[in-house]
Amino acid sequence: MALLRQLASERPEGSPLTVLDGLAGCGIRSLRYGLEAGATAVLANDADPQRRPLLERNLAPLPARGVAVEVRTSTIQKLLARCLLEERRFDWVDLDAFGGSTELLPLAIEAVRFDGVLYLASTDGRSFTGHDRRAALRRLGAAVRAQPCSWELALRLQLGAVARVAWSQGRGIRPLFSLSDGRTFRTAVAIRRHPAAGEEQQLGLTGYCHGCGDHRGASLLQLRPGALGRCPCGGDPVLSGPLWRGPLQDPGRLREAGRQVGPGTLAPASRRCLERLADDAGLPPEAWSQADLARRLGLGPPPLTVLLERLRTAGWQAGASGVAAGQFRTDAPWSAVLAAGAQRCSR
Repeated sequence: MALLRQLASERPEGSPLTVLDGLAGCGIRSLRYGLEAGATAVLANDADPQRRPLLERNLAPLPARGVAVEVRTSTIQKLLARCLLEERRFDWVDLDAFGGSTELLPLAIEAVRFDGVLYLASTDGRSFTGHDRRAALRRLGAAVRAQPCSWELALRLQLGAVARVAWSQGRGIRPLFSLSDGRTFRTAVAIRRHPAAGEEQQLGLTGYCHGCGDHRGASLLQLRPGALGRCPCGGDPVLSGPLWRGPLQDPGRLREAGRQVGPGTLAPASRRCLERLADDAGLPPEAWSQADLARRLGLGPPPLTVLLERLRTAGWQAGASGVAAGQFRTDAPWSAVLAAGAQRCSR
């Protein structure tokens, strides 16, 4: 809500802000779009026709606030197809589905206005984290192998799927935020009129070595035999992708969204989450796990702040991950990460 509210503040005064809540359930989020986020029109849809009276009751306060409300009971596939036929587009399209929703992407992206936002959620954790590899291939068109930073892997795979569909339609993407609680993987993506220069470089593969814990990756445009190389331990990394190797969030927008939300408006946990994401753009694209580092060292690693400071002092980029606690990202080689972690053990 904070992000949509911030986007609404950038629009010319009096311009409409339209929202499609395609899988609305009981309509609570549709209600919040109108009451809290500045939406001027909300289309709330749920496939269950018996839910229509409940939707209408819950959304009844909106017209009095000047918000146009439309309630539909259709399958999301039929609704999005109708929007395409009617050339109807929205500033914010919300698809918060049980399971995966990648099959909806072609029609969903068509329903987003240029520079509008697609808000996508998936609960298909087994496929997206590599625990059901065949299902991942069917649903994502990607090879997925389990690794310690599984939440990050799932979010990048989801963004990679969005990027491929957007590019096939001649459009580009800019991730605004990406977050997970381990059960649901949520991304908000601005859909651009055209891809940015070099945007295709952001699609690639990531590798993880189960032998030594090393991470490495490469853009598909740079892919060649041996591009990821062999790990120092002599092992071959298991590969996942294609996936998004670019930024996961837009820190500037998230900070501005946080400033515009007054004190006490956001729950403390929500504000901490917003601040954590704003401090982590998602680059470098490889994420590392403190728990995995501890397992490799055979002893507990230093506190994360100490580890990151040691890496930065050695001349490497290093920062805490906003996606999951106890994870970090750095451009240092794994040998340097191990050395920084082992300093505590040598005292």
